[in-house]
Amino acid sequence: MSKKTVSTILQQKKDKRKITVLTCYDYAMSKILSSQDIDILLVGDSLGMVKLGYESTLPVTVEDIIHHAKAVKRGNSDSLIVADMPFMSYEVSVQEAVKNAARMIKEGGAEAVKVEGGIEILDKVKAILDAKIPVMGHLGLTPQAINKFGGFKVQARSEADRKKLLEDAKALEQAGVFSVVLEAVPEDAARVVSEALSVPTIGIGAGKYCDGQVLVIDDMLGMFPDFTPKFVKKYANLGETIKGAVKNYIDDVREGKFPSEENTYK
Repeated sequence: MSKKTVSTILQQKKDKRKITVLTCYDYAMSKILSSQDIDILLVGDSLGMVKLGYESTLPVTVEDIIHHAKAVKRGNSDSLIVADMPFMSYEVSVQEAVKNAARMIKEGGAEAVKVEGGIEILDKVKAILDAKIPVMGHLGLTPQAINKFGGFKVQARSEADRKKLLEDAKALEQAGVFSVVLEAVPEDAARVVSEALSVPTIGIGAGKYCDGQVLVIDDMLGMFPDFTPKFVKKYANLGETIKGAVKNYIDDVREGKFPSEENTYK
């Protein structure tokens, strides 16, 4: 396996080879995922919900992302590491955006950053790119805007909203992003955007016509019990497996079966 870079991700779109993305937040999972030739590890602000127990991604801080990105970096071998820029880490000013993006790279060890929004944040996107930091865009359902949307709802249903989605995507592409996440949008809308862009689209609840797919690792492994979005496919149910293992451990300890001779130093 060779090291994935922004250039190789762009080439995958040209080669019509689907791009695989999973969120990752720690060293052990990073070692497992990167050993399986996953293209991109996303240190997502979703960690606020699946790791820190928040009701949304909004409380996540720059320090939280850096902390987890450093662990992912230490476990990674070949995947491209992208770090989410959390809520209010780039909206305030161009200077703040560049400063925080640089911290993701210098302190966190990420190789690119992800930002949510379109035309309204172009000045920040361009400034981050001018600082030689690759940027992944994110359109459709942008979780940092859930208060504006009134919750986690499918976006781009109306003709006007679909037009805006395409305009935002083209603006991000023109600015220089290397990919665009499309979240919770109708499949046909995502297809139009994917066919219109020369950079890859990464879908999450956006159908099969995107150039790649991303899922939250805890969702696809069945480890996040609070809720499961429609677009998630569970490839395992590790939550139940872990419960069973813990019960067996408790029973063994209480019944004196653990530790046994093979677990004891002499």
